[in-house]
Amino acid sequence: MVKHIVMWKLKEEAHGNPKAVNARLIKEKLEALNGKIPGLIHLEVGINFIGNAANYDVVLYSEFGSAVDLQNYQVHPEHQAIIPFINAARLERQAVDYEV
Repeated sequence: MVKHIVMWKLKEEAHGNPKAVNARLIKEKLEALNGKIPGLIHLEVGINFIGNAANYDVVLYSEFGSAVDLQNYQVHPEHQAIIPFINAARLERQAVDYEV
């Protein structure tokens, strides 16, 4: 199994929306991928609720059957369709992928 974790720090405003709205939209868009991409076992998104400036705003936690499944997720059209929205709303991105 492979775990894929990504965190984003968001801009105060993007897409004509405040940060909180974009965080919710990112959560909705990513969680809508559940059940649509082969090899994606589990995906959840959390929104930070503590107003610490050092914290990231949104975190993605996902599990895949294998490294190949993760690679397939990365290029899957449904996932690719979300990336421009996230990229335009983010200031920073951190990620880690590991096998268990």
